[in-house]
Amino acid sequence: MRLYVEPMDAVVVDVDAAGRVRLENEDWSEPSLQERRAIIYAATNELAALTELLDILDSSPAHHEDTKNTRQD
Repeated sequence: MRLYVEPMDAVVVDVDAAGRVRLENEDWSEPSLQERRAIIYAATNELAALTELLDILDSSPAHHEDTKNTRQD
């Protein structure tokens, strides 16, 4: 995982089940309330952007042509 969190100017590279995060070039740590909110905000925005990307690619004419060609074989 690589999630850039602008307010922290940091990249989250891993998270564990206990909620600790590992930032790029740093050790595991428990984020403060502000850091958690910033990470959640960044992740929510990234998820929305990725969902939009998938919607666009799934509905593009090229995707439909590829699907048609696959079905005809």
